[in-house]
Amino acid sequence: MNIFSNLLIQTTQENRTKRQRRGIEVKSQREIEIMRQSAKIVAIVLKEISDLVKPGMTTADLDDYAEKRIREMGANPSFKGYHGFPASICSSINNEVVHGIPNSKKVIRKGDVLKVDTGALYQGFHGDSCITIAVGEVTPAAQKLIQVAEESLYKGIEQVKAGNYLLDIAGAIEDHVKANGFSVVEDFTGHGVGRNLHEEPSVFNFRTKEMPNVRLRSGMTLAIEPILNEGSRLTRTLSDRWTVVTVDNSLSAQFEHTVLVTDTGYDILTDRAAV
Repeated sequence: MNIFSNLLIQTTQENRTKRQRRGIEVKSQREIEIMRQSAKIVAIVLKEISDLVKPGMTTADLDDYAEKRIREMGANPSFKGYHGFPASICSSINNEVVHGIPNSKKVIRKGDVLKVDTGALYQGFHGDSCITIAVGEVTPAAQKLIQVAEESLYKGIEQVKAGNYLLDIAGAIEDHVKANGFSVVEDFTGHGVGRNLHEEPSVFNFRTKEMPNVRLRSGMTLAIEPILNEGSRLTRTLSDRWTVVTVDNSLSAQFEHTVLVTDTGYDILTDRAAV
């Protein structure tokens, strides 16, 4: 399992020692309105970064920009200091799958497949989202990977509705990924999000007996985040204990939204088209 996914398990265990377990949280209308603001901040930052990024910039440039903008809008970066993570964004390039640490020496180049993941904590609630950016002109194979990754996210989101199940989300994502010849990274899951950056339940991107088949209820807030590899689904973690890469050096792409479950369907709280 990846570090952030392990932290979901760890956080859940720690919470049990502090208070009686409340299970999966269903947000009140007041809490949902606050989450709309935290998610909007994340959407704005990612939209601006998508427009800003260009060859020659460093991933540290993007991190500096994201932190400044998050704080300007009255929030705090969710990732910075989270179990020791040193930055406000995860910036992962090409074969880096997730949790890449921004670095002033890591230069973004034309043709790169750049993943930018960030979160914002506003009035006690988190928003969380990730995009994959094609830097300049990328190869046709890279473009297809990015396209299918984004399509897979929306295939999963389309299954979100009170009364449906987590398995519906996982199956829709897995089927679309495999139909297009890519692999789902199984070391990573989505998660609940709200008062904590990672909450119950785990939101899998593939069918597995390990997944509790939770029935969705109106007011749940989920971070859905399929991660696709061009080649093998297998990954490994580098010596910095954060950056995860593909074992076969193949490209990886990821998209993520914070999504509210409603009685009739869903509401994408981190929708960049709405800001």
